[in-house]
Amino acid sequence: MGKIWDYEKFKATARLAAAEGIVLLKNDEKTLPLAENTKLAIFGRSQMNYYKSGTGSGGMVNVDYVVGIYEAIADSGLYKVDQTVREAYEKFVEENPFDSGAGWASEPWFQKEMPLTDAFVKSAAKESEVAVFIIGRTAGEDQDNKNEQGSYLLTDEEVAALKKVTKAFKKTVVLLNVGNIIDMKWVKEVDPSAVLYVWQGGQEGGNAVLDVLSGAVNPSGKLSDTIAENISDYASSENFGSEVKNYQKEDIYVGYRYFETFDKDKVLYPFGYGLSYTSFDIAAGEFAYDKKDGISFEVHVANTGDTAGKEVVQVYIKTPNGELGKPARTLIGFDKTDILDKGQAQNIRFEIPKYWFASYDDSGVTGHKSAYVLEKGEYTVYAGSDVRSAEEVGTFVLDETEVVRQCEEAYAPIESFERLKAVVRNGKVVKEFEKAPTRTLDPNTKRKDKLPKASLYKYTGDKGYKLKDVADGKVSLEKFIAQLSDEDLCAMMRGEGMCSPKVTPGVAGAYGAVTDSLLGFGIPIASCSDGPSGIRMDCGTHAFSLPNGTCLACSFNEKINEELFTWEGLDLRRCRIDALLGPGMNIHRSPLNGRNFEYFSEDPFLTGKLVAAQLKGMHKYDVTGVIKHFAGNTQEFKRHTVNNVVSERALREIYLKGFEIAVREGNARAVMTTYGPVNGIWTASSYDLLTTLLRNEWGFDGIAMTDWWAMGNDEAGAPGSYQNVAAQVRAQNDLNMVNTSAGDNTNNDNLAEALADGRLERSELGRSAGNILRFLMKSPSFQHMLGNESDLDKELAEAVSAEDMALQEMIDVVADKDITELDVKDIKVGKKSTTVFCMTTPRRCTMDLELVLRADDQPDVAQLPLSVFQDKMLLKTVTLTGMDKEWQTVKISVYPAFIGNFYLKLYFANGGLEIKSARLIKTKDMEEEFQRGLTELN
Repeated sequence: MGKIWDYEKFKATARLAAAEGIVLLKNDEKTLPLAENTKLAIFGRSQMNYYKSGTGSGGMVNVDYVVGIYEAIADSGLYKVDQTVREAYEKFVEENPFDSGAGWASEPWFQKEMPLTDAFVKSAAKESEVAVFIIGRTAGEDQDNKNEQGSYLLTDEEVAALKKVTKAFKKTVVLLNVGNIIDMKWVKEVDPSAVLYVWQGGQEGGNAVLDVLSGAVNPSGKLSDTIAENISDYASSENFGSEVKNYQKEDIYVGYRYFETFDKDKVLYPFGYGLSYTSFDIAAGEFAYDKKDGISFEVHVANTGDTAGKEVVQVYIKTPNGELGKPARTLIGFDKTDILDKGQAQNIRFEIPKYWFASYDDSGVTGHKSAYVLEKGEYTVYAGSDVRSAEEVGTFVLDETEVVRQCEEAYAPIESFERLKAVVRNGKVVKEFEKAPTRTLDPNTKRKDKLPKASLYKYTGDKGYKLKDVADGKVSLEKFIAQLSDEDLCAMMRGEGMCSPKVTPGVAGAYGAVTDSLLGFGIPIASCSDGPSGIRMDCGTHAFSLPNGTCLACSFNEKINEELFTWEGLDLRRCRIDALLGPGMNIHRSPLNGRNFEYFSEDPFLTGKLVAAQLKGMHKYDVTGVIKHFAGNTQEFKRHTVNNVVSERALREIYLKGFEIAVREGNARAVMTTYGPVNGIWTASSYDLLTTLLRNEWGFDGIAMTDWWAMGNDEAGAPGSYQNVAAQVRAQNDLNMVNTSAGDNTNNDNLAEALADGRLERSELGRSAGNILRFLMKSPSFQHMLGNESDLDKELAEAVSAEDMALQEMIDVVADKDITELDVKDIKVGKKSTTVFCMTTPRRCTMDLELVLRADDQPDVAQLPLSVFQDKMLLKTVTLTGMDKEWQTVKISVYPAFIGNFYLKLYFANGGLEIKSARLIKTKDMEEEFQRGLTELN
């Protein structure tokens, strides 16, 4: 077998993917691309701190390098960069260092901008022909954006600086290094020559920007969101950000569906918009509608400009408004051409099944309740380069309303509310409101009526079957599971983490054989790791940082997404990780959702198609993604508890549709539920979401897991509880993530109690065990456990760096006493030596690391630094000199061990230190405080 792992090809693919997602919004007088040897002055504080991704678990990737925008331009040799301007920013940053905040989710949205004087800018304009101004923003998990300066809005300082630069320079290029769209009113006021959304491009992001600026890549990115004039123009704004309940009154009219139907004049840049350095002509061929197969037609795309490039063809449909009310346009297809040279053309074929443009009737107003229908009337199909400019390619008329798919009511709201509806009055579409229909079928009744047969999993005791026997077809999965005791089954429902010592160091979770008993049945233990922007390993192991979700969505390119995630699949295999906790695929209901950077779009069809492509890429190497957050996570504020009240129609057509496509077309193997409730039921315990829809209707046969420390409740409106895992298993949320020790039930869940009093059936535990085991049998971990190391595994093992190898050769320590001694013989003290201890603390606590050390036979002037890290965080650097020949006692506070597992890393930059003793001393037991906090949250 030839070499498969090729880091350089991975880099090149990521670079191209990031470039294809860059969106050119403005390019007056062909300012771009920049000719070689152009004299550039680069402005903006963000040249000093490129954001490769957003914050939180979706962005915490340890990398070998990051190429920022300035570095890519300056190091390319293509341009002459003004060093005087650069030096001014370097001096400013020395006096105003990067503010990383304090603690989780506290990094500021932006960094302080350097004020500019007219004299400084005019001087730069004399030396340079073009100004480049970089603006940066970040947000992420637990930190929404806000309609404030420095977040969604530019600051006064940024606007003032931009005005000075655009006034002094004939040409100014603005680059937006952001996670998702921001306010853009300033473009008209400031009037720069060119504006590009370059997003957060991962570790190759700067190179991608260089490629577009230089013309090596012709921009072909298209907006995956509508950019409106004001945040208040978005229909979601009225009901976004509540700490208790959000009534999603806009219903199905999210993003362009709202603006194109009701408020076209409020749009600055329409959905799907993006400029190129060349021009294209899009012409449709013969159009056909087949009652069985749906829509089919061909589009002819010709490059009519002077430069080679790619074009995106987007297909929209206008359906008859009918009884339901419909958006003016809905995306139902897209494709991207190959690179077309000047004068070259390409034909693209579209075949679109009826289901993708059917509407869901949740009230019965069409006469077909709980069904996807095509209402009678005229249907018009459009194709073009964005939602606004797409032109008619064909029409067809239905004489009668047709049922495309009959479904079952699922996850409807329990309280009525007013929802938006498009109604035709006097020939015009107007806004009206109607009562959203409420639930008529109780999911708890469904669950009781459809319990798995008790005989399938009736306890038999150990019959000697191993999981390999199931894989080899020698015994049924049900007979294998019947061997497992109630205690075994309860333990299997509990994932372990973070940083479980049982799997690859530093990853988020472990599941499967989480106890010795389960391991004895030949069950593997598998791992999963954050996240959508690349693999996060808290022990410090390096992986590849990918372009963010919004950037990849703006590529409108299924092929590049699949290719990129084929490499990501190899990175997962290299790191011995079975599942990536991503892609994140929730809808951009509001531009203010802090997690939008790792999500894709306001459109579910675009989201679903690209996620399906990413899953196909990972599946080539038997690893997978855990699609998340299922479903309706549209804000980070109070995400554990805020109730999203939304109609069943909006759920199905908007918030679940992307997940459905990922399951049906991408063969998704794993999903992660959200933290909070939808329609009064926490998603992790929603039978309708996880059984009625996901499994019974869509045919999903994989695993469902909670987000880390998630609640469940028994019925709509009941309080949520972190301990109510029984409700999660009843719904077929198979894995509750995460425990410190599954066998010891360290989260004090109610599985055993519910099993004893009849609230939970053993057959339901067995059913979830079956879901988990089917998933595990497809995983690389199963083959590793069987001793089947492929040539690929051997090749990838050689690709692990020496530093990462040291992290994998860590020493397991259980800190279960007031004083835990570390064996100093294990500590490597040579130059550039690293020793890592994997600590497990059965009870949450704070502690001090006490080191007794001295210099050995060293010159008095020798500098002997020792750096101590907890996970990736530097706790302290202790520096002795050669004069410190006497024993020194050093104490370093270790942060509260709330998670139960963490890493202590000792790094010796130079040799010459001698360690007499090393021990961890417990300073405060915090277990009761932690449990009390959970009780208060419940």
